[in-house]
Amino acid sequence: MNSESLMQKIKIDRIMNNSIVSVDSSVSATDAAKMMEDTDVGAVIVLENGSPIGIVTDRDFAIKITAHSYPIDTPVRRIMSSPLISIDSNSDLWVASDLMSSRNVRKLPVIDDDKVVGIVTSSDIVKHIADH
Repeated sequence: MNSESLMQKIKIDRIMNNSIVSVDSSVSATDAAKMMEDTDVGAVIVLENGSPIGIVTDRDFAIKITAHSYPIDTPVRRIMSSPLISIDSNSDLWVASDLMSSRNVRKLPVIDDDKVVGIVTSSDIVKHIADH
């Protein structure tokens, strides 16, 4: 079985991480960074009125705050990546990897019925393929 066939059989809900950290869009970059450090995650999902609207990754902090000289208390809505590129939990790994590659993202929130239920990263996909 080739890797494409294998990836088409495996659904995202089998490899996604269910530990989600989310913040309101008005939270400061400092507070979001502290949450990321405390929970040992590389991204937080940004919510507005309870709905996911963006993502802030460690890369966003490094590049956007530095490149634009934003103060560290800048609301995360100014540094988030948006629109949010996401996938549903019933999609397969092939769709996820194709989406990540074509949109040049490393972290893909998993959203079902406008609710974040997980996150899958490029590392998760590579690890899963390597294990199988």
